[in-house]
Amino acid sequence: MTAKEILQKKGVYKAEMDRIMSVEQSDALWQKATEKLDTILNRYRSLPKGMKMHTRDRIFPAAAVYLTLKDAVGAEKAYRVIEDSAVKGCAEIAKKLQKMMKIPGMRNLFVTVWDPLTKKVFGPGNGFRNIFYPKEKGKYRMNIVACPYNQYFTELGCPELTKIFCENDDRTYGNLPGLKFERTGTLGKGAERCDFLIRKV
Repeated sequence: MTAKEILQKKGVYKAEMDRIMSVEQSDALWQKATEKLDTILNRYRSLPKGMKMHTRDRIFPAAAVYLTLKDAVGAEKAYRVIEDSAVKGCAEIAKKLQKMMKIPGMRNLFVTVWDPLTKKVFGPGNGFRNIFYPKEKGKYRMNIVACPYNQYFTELGCPELTKIFCENDDRTYGNLPGLKFERTGTLGKGAERCDFLIRKV
């Protein structure tokens, strides 16, 4: 997948750019972001396949857009584009999940699937290091002690973006009916781990 194809799927970033600047400036910066993403992809072309759903699809596009905008309009506006895009994207997902949680039995299923889901999507094969805890009825608990978001945003010179993606969990799972999402800290905010607890209430 090319840099252009990847960014075509990130229209939410472009929409935010169009909102705060002229279309001409937005289009020009979008092209520069595409070129920057291409450079990043080439730099990390040897990453394992399992990591690409995070690096190629999330980390690298966000970094490319942010770093391009930062040079042109300043860090504050650039950060706001990435953060506002995340807020809007998570709001749509959260709304769908909130409806799903009203289906009988869905809360139990939701908690249960977190064990195989996190091991498949947020496990060692995806660039994470985890502490997995024994299963408990009605709850799921896991810690992340190494994270590709923290690693690659830092390597690319924009570690501040990590916390946006940390906060996406709160935005997505923080207000689901009958469930409680609890977290005390994240790597992106300076903690030694990202703790993850979701439980029925």
